[in-house]
Amino acid sequence: MPTPAALSPSPCRSAKSTPSTTAPSKRGTAGKTPLKASGNGRASRPDGLPKGAEPMSKVDTAWLRLDTEANRMIIHGVLLLKPAIALEDLRARVAERLLRFPRFRQRVVEAGDRAWWVEDAEVDIARHVVPETLNRRRGRPLEGALQDRLADLAAEPLDPARPLWQLHLIEHYDGSSALIARVHHCIADGIALIAVLLSITDGGAVPPALPTAKTGKAAKGTKAIPDEAAEPEWLADAMVKPINAWTVREIQAHAGSGTPDVSPAERLGKQVLKDAAALTEAPDDAKTRLKGKAGRAKRVAWGAPLPLDAVKAVGKSMNVSVNDVLLNCVAGAIGLYLREHGDNTDGQEIRALVPVNLRPLETAWQLGNRFGMVPLPLPVGITNPVKRLYAVHAQTQALKNSLQPALSMGLMATSGSVEKAAQRAMLKTLSRKATALMTNVPGPAQALQLCGSAVERVMFWAPQAGDMSLGISILTYAGQVQFGLIADAGLCPDPERIVAHFEPEFQQLLTLALMLPWEVKA
Repeated sequence: MPTPAALSPSPCRSAKSTPSTTAPSKRGTAGKTPLKASGNGRASRPDGLPKGAEPMSKVDTAWLRLDTEANRMIIHGVLLLKPAIALEDLRARVAERLLRFPRFRQRVVEAGDRAWWVEDAEVDIARHVVPETLNRRRGRPLEGALQDRLADLAAEPLDPARPLWQLHLIEHYDGSSALIARVHHCIADGIALIAVLLSITDGGAVPPALPTAKTGKAAKGTKAIPDEAAEPEWLADAMVKPINAWTVREIQAHAGSGTPDVSPAERLGKQVLKDAAALTEAPDDAKTRLKGKAGRAKRVAWGAPLPLDAVKAVGKSMNVSVNDVLLNCVAGAIGLYLREHGDNTDGQEIRALVPVNLRPLETAWQLGNRFGMVPLPLPVGITNPVKRLYAVHAQTQALKNSLQPALSMGLMATSGSVEKAAQRAMLKTLSRKATALMTNVPGPAQALQLCGSAVERVMFWAPQAGDMSLGISILTYAGQVQFGLIADAGLCPDPERIVAHFEPEFQQLLTLALMLPWEVKA
């Protein structure tokens, strides 16, 4: 893929100042080559691929193939660093830490009917960690220029001939630095990528000893990363655990009631059917100006962070969760935006697809995609903030007892096994049922440093799929809650108007919470 001039790396000053894993190799793609026969249940390796090639999991393959011109399946992150850091220092840190993860040294080759991870002997840090200089339009503030650059990058694919990640360092950003991270969703989900990217910070935890391609075994006392052969095990585990937890709750809820009832197995069967129908048979989402055919161009906006302690205080006073408070602010901000543009929102809801983590957080560094999706209705038509808050609370409580995350993960695994045309049809159906994809990721509670500089702010966006027009990001970091938005330029050309409503919506709830009677202990 041609590299735009703005992305061209600066010349390497020396081998020491620009670490690289470059080694001579013969680059090429396998194409549609014959598959070798295999009788051991493992994926057959096509002719032309090296012996160390690993088959990509079905779930990760699904995310690889969801790429479209309108929505690239790339996770984007922004770190603001103060004071500025040097390009050579960042490259050295990435070479030392990030390349310990095999996926950041591997490119993707599609051969036969599946995708493969192939070690890239030409990984060059200078091509993956590149310098940037922001182009500022007259009258456009520096932060706006950063948002514009991120919007441009969100529309660009990563080079398919190389490992699917890139870091863009803006060295001179008002006495600071800004770091834009781009990682394809097939490498990992948001929880995993947060864990991995934070491993490059000062004192960041590096992963345990990783298994080698030859032995497939990790050092004593560590767990090997699941490979394709083990995928049915972790996939089943991710689906069985929610089902087991649901069954235990049902047994506890009905134990000793003394009333005749259907068995837990029967209730489980009914719940599975109900949740499966909610995923596949739900009507199309409400028709608003935010719903339509997505285009390539994007817009990005974010606002000042909120203090997490204040959000917790509101949640406690209203007897709801922190997530309920934040989701209420999102619904309120979008509703106001629609009404400002002349839309009638009376009684209206729009749906946001919300990822739900299905892995233990301590294994987040293992990469891959281990999450399900649930469609969350946002009551954008309710103008009363308290009434809207409890409507959101009722929706989130219902989803907590749902099996939809596990079922949707199974659906993604299935879609990774079918032809691209069938997968695109499934994607189109899913994207019609929602307007936005919304992530709510817990970041580190303590402030971090990178190459000796303070990480002042962290922002993060998951990609929208199909024709969804909004990507909503809520991330907590160092006692702050950061809200950000990436939007389709044709359907939402002014996302800063939505962002501008977020803080006032919260202030309404905070004011009401402060007016409530407080119990004073003697």
